[in-house]
Amino acid sequence: QVQLVESGGGLVQAGDSLRLSCVASGRTFSSYRMGWFRQAPGKEREFVADISWSGASTSYADSVKGRFTISRDNAKNTMYLQMSSLKPEDTAVYYCAAANNGRDYRYWGQGTQVTVSS
Repeated sequence: QVQLVESGGGLVQAGDSLRLSCVASGRTFSSYRMGWFRQAPGKEREFVADISWSGASTSYADSVKGRFTISRDNAKNTMYLQMSSLKPEDTAVYYCAAANNGRDYRYWGQGTQVTVSS
């Protein structure tokens, strides 16, 4: 089992950048596929990006491709989401998640709020 804690959210203006972090407890962080998801008010939670256990493989939602970069540092048990050229529609609570079987994300953090003003 792994416990996840996100940080780095905040209030920014459109066009700004922000980096989110997700720190995992446990010694098996490197065995998990990790992902970022977000949920805007009144909307379903949606996939943002994910990264394989080694970091060699990443995938992104079309809405963030070219603006967001996911990465991980297994030595620090930490995953990151670098967000650039932020838009008001990126406003949401961002969650990190871990999967130990394909993309079956079973472990979730508590979320961090990102608000982008126009």
